[in-house]
Formats: sequence, C-alpha cells, structure tokens
Amino acid sequence: MNSIKHIQNALDELDAEVQKILQNWDLPLNEKDNLMLPILQQKKVLTQTLEDLKYLKDNPPSPNLPCGISKYRED
Repeated sequence: MNSIKHIQNALDELDAEVQKILQNWDLPLNEKDNLMLPILQQKKVLTQTLEDLKYLKDNPPSPNLPCGISKYRED
C-alpha cells in the first residue's frame, strides 16, 4: 500500500520538524509549545490513520455480503 509509505514519510518529516524546534535554544519554551502543538496534532491523526491502514492490510474486510435486513422489510 502506497498510502502507508506516504504516511510514514509524513510522520518522519513531522518528527524532524519537532526535533528542529526542540534544538533551537533561541526560542522560549512557550513559543516552542505553540509551534509544536499543531505538528503534534497532525502526528496524532497520522499515527492513528497509519495504525488503521496497517490493521486493514493485515485483516482485510470480507467481500460485500448482504446484511440480512431485507428479511425484516415489509414489501
């Protein structure tokens, strides 16, 4: 799955950005927090997406099967 590779690359880039901010000693701590918050929020979403995609890759859904609701319908 190419999407897994792309998400992993994006996570690596976000990690590099966070490290760059952390290593900048000229920035005060509160400014570092403000800069890192949106990055860490993106990382959280991408990490969850990556876990979901890996799960789906390892456990593909079964083919489309009827749900069985038709037996409860009154036609």
